[in-house]
Amino acid sequence: MSEVLILVIIVAAVLLFFNREWIKNRFFPEKHTNYTIDDQFNSDKREREKEIDKLLSKMGKNGVNDLSERERKRLDELSKM
Repeated sequence: MSEVLILVIIVAAVLLFFNREWIKNRFFPEKHTNYTIDDQFNSDKREREKEIDKLLSKMGKNGVNDLSERERKRLDELSKM
């Protein structure tokens, strides 16, 4: 009987370990950090700029040929914003 109890505890611990991200997100969600519309706008703008910088740096010396079709479309979308 005690072996079964120990086995159940070990299995529960393993399951909790592998599902810790889901448990954290489910029961302790991240709080919204942007407090005003301006903060949200500035945060979104910084994210767009980071993505543009990442795509432009990927282009490197070979130009647009280094980008996939999807990345070219995304760069075009971001440049129009």
